[in-house]
Amino acid sequence: MSSVATSDISILGPQYEAIAAKYRPIFQRIADTALERERERKLGRDAIQWLKEARFGAVRVPVEYGGDGATLPQLFQLLIELAEADSNIAQAVRGHFAFVEDRLNAPRDEQTIVWLRRFVAGDLVGNAWTEVNVAIGDVITRVSQKDGGWVVNGQKFYSTGSIFADWIDLFARRDSDGVDVIAAVSTHQPGVTHQDDWDGFGQRTTGSGTSTYQDAVVEEVNIFPFAGRFKYQTAFYQLFHLVTLAGIARAVTRDAAQQVRERKRIFSTGNAPAVAQDVQIQQIVGEISALAYAAEAIAIRATFAAQRAYDAHWSGDAAREKQANIEAELESAQGQVVVSELVLRASTQLFNALGASSASSSKALDRHWRNARTVASHNPLVYKARIIGDWHINGTEPPYVWQIGAGSGQTATADAGQPA
Repeated sequence: MSSVATSDISILGPQYEAIAAKYRPIFQRIADTALERERERKLGRDAIQWLKEARFGAVRVPVEYGGDGATLPQLFQLLIELAEADSNIAQAVRGHFAFVEDRLNAPRDEQTIVWLRRFVAGDLVGNAWTEVNVAIGDVITRVSQKDGGWVVNGQKFYSTGSIFADWIDLFARRDSDGVDVIAAVSTHQPGVTHQDDWDGFGQRTTGSGTSTYQDAVVEEVNIFPFAGRFKYQTAFYQLFHLVTLAGIARAVTRDAAQQVRERKRIFSTGNAPAVAQDVQIQQIVGEISALAYAAEAIAIRATFAAQRAYDAHWSGDAAREKQANIEAELESAQGQVVVSELVLRASTQLFNALGASSASSSKALDRHWRNARTVASHNPLVYKARIIGDWHINGTEPPYVWQIGAGSGQTATADAGQPA
């Protein structure tokens, strides 16, 4: 596994290496078993359990509550290292860290502290937002009162990580007043079921299948108005995609170098008696490395804008907070437009460095392109580019929340987009 260069410590903070050192042995263990999971389409339950036992989900929790107190750039740098090991595992914890971020932005009251302690204890949170067969702007899942308590009924798709989780970060509408809410639903009850029915060609072991809620009990204190959700949430979700892509690019560089180093067969049209000494092949691997470097640099640069948004939230300066949220959204979008193309190019160049044997399914080298293509498809790049352009030309504030669903007079079907 790669580590961060010494010159980067001042950027990420002197404690980054100390935090990372705790988790790198686990990341290596995950990397060592990633190919087996890919070949067998085996969910990463063991990998997730290793992370839970190490309390990785509490990386962002302040030290005074038992966490690592990581900044957002530090968190996302760690996630790049995790995504290099296995991008499926990195994406599987996306919903968890988004919910953690929301609780970190909430007032530090007794109930928030309860959640921080849950994270430190190893509790993991999954995601359940997207629905199919729903009109855009609507949500079918309902939170309603029953027998003196509250229950959730509905079905979600792309429930990333939920199959591994103790809690679900669920988007719904409250029957009593029509308000959109987030419900934190415990998975340890018969009213919550999950299916591993995600059929995408990439990111196949993220647990991103269907989750169903039938009178699933939720405590009233765990129902939060969606309007109070942390303001830079969309940027945060997109940063997760950026660092997952950057981790994939690092994995491509690693595998390209290893495959070339170990390759025995050569072409008569080549330039050396060993592929590792062929200057053209060296150039290709060098180009892959440069693409990965650029992807990571862009992704980490964008995380500092999100950190400024978090800091501004606590400043009491509304104008500063608004500007910071705009910058967080724009920088994550700018990164997405560019990084997606860089990583897709790197994962294709991998095959230019190798022969036809690289297409062997036993090596599963195609997983890098498939995973990158899937991650890059979640949020249409063309719309992100348009939003950036509209800001620069007309000063139009970017949207902080977007949704997907059927247009007027149409029927919704499953799509790769996710709200947030």
